[in-house]
Order: sequence, then structure tokens, then C-alpha cells
Amino acid sequence: MTFRILLVEDDRTLRTALRDALSGEGHEVATAADGHEARAALREHRFDLAVLDVMLPGPSGLELLRDLRRRDAATPVLLLTARGDEGDKVLGLELGADDYVTKPFSLRELLARVKAMLRRREGAPSAAAQQFTLGEVRVDLASFTVERAGAMSTLSPKEASMLALLRRHDGRAVSRAAFLAEVWGGDEFVGDRTIDTHVLNLRQKVEVDPKRPRFLLTVHGIGYRLVDKPVEPGSAEP
Repeated sequence: MTFRILLVEDDRTLRTALRDALSGEGHEVATAADGHEARAALREHRFDLAVLDVMLPGPSGLELLRDLRRRDAATPVLLLTARGDEGDKVLGLELGADDYVTKPFSLRELLARVKAMLRRREGAPSAAAQQFTLGEVRVDLASFTVERAGAMSTLSPKEASMLALLRRHDGRAVSRAAFLAEVWGGDEFVGDRTIDTHVLNLRQKVEVDPKRPRFLLTVHGIGYRLVDKPVEPGSAEP
């Protein structure tokens, strides 16, 4: 299947190499050399995946990500980050990035991550996905939205897939290994820390007090579970 990918990278040599590699996989690739070109492309066209370098002339990759997530929760985003810049990685995930690779990276690694992300996009919740409530919070997996106290936030495709998996388990624990297998497609580059970061992001959206969760609960030594009826902080879980 051919997917349409936006590649944003200011280094001409790297941009050309990545474009050729992605095109060689059968994808249609649009490129941008700076944040202004990328912002225009994202406004005028829809893409199946965006690959954004964080450090760009003009608006940064993180600014582009923030702009995109304000109007589009579904398009997967892969960030290209500098080695050792942990802050950009964490902030990118908090803003709704789906994954990142650290420079320098191999083309093989990037292509593997792109393939995994596009597989997940094909399996993202459809329009027939359930709507449900957690207390006063309304979750709509089909539209990738969460409404709480009149405020609307968006879910990334992986966040929606995590919630769908948790719902299918009907209050039972979902292990980190299950998240890795079913949401990340067994991606060898994803570890437990990525899952935990996404759970923290989800709690920001579905919990009134993310530090004292009542619905998205930790099962120590295993993973997480989602309950319909709130568990009061400090009480014994049923």
C-alpha cells in the first residue's frame, strides 16, 4: 500500500537520502526544508505520516507538532531528535508525537519505525469504535477525543489504541508486553518507558487528578488496567 509522507529536514543531504529511502519503499514523499514550508504543507494537504526534525529554521518540529495536534489527532508523527536531548523527546511525546529516532540513526532503523507506525495507523480505531465514559469524562475513540469539564483534548493514535486494548480487557490488567505486541506491533525499538510515558499522558486527559488516578490504574509488576467505576485514591482496589 502506498502512503503519503511529509518529510521535514533542513539538512539537504539527509533529506535527500531519507526521501529516496522512503520512496524506495513505495511511498509518496513530500519534503520541506524549514518550518515555514512544513507548516504550509500541513495546512494544505493531509498526510498518512509526518517525519519532523526537531531543530529547524523557522518554526521548530515541536511547534509544528503542537500546531498539527490542535486540529489533527490522527496523523502519526515521528520526530528526529538530537543525541542526548532528553527534553525534546519527552516534550515531543507529551505534545502527541508517536515515536522518535535519535540522530545519528541508520536508514534501516528509521524505515523499521515508519513501517511499524503505518501498520498501527491501518489498525487504528475506526468510526465504529466505542464511545464510553469514565466518571464525568467522555471518551470517543473514533474521533480521538476526550471531553472533560467542557474542555476537549485529543488522543494520539497509539493512545486511542491503548485505551481500546484496555477496554477489551474489561478491567483486567494489560501487561506491558501486551501493549508492546498489540499497540506497537512488536517494535524492537520500543520499551517499557515509552508505554509508561504514554500512560502518564493518558492520565492527563482522562483523570481529574493524574497524580491520584481513579480509572487508569497501575498493576504493580505487570502493567495497567482501566475501570469504569472510580477507585478512590488510598482505598483498596477491587
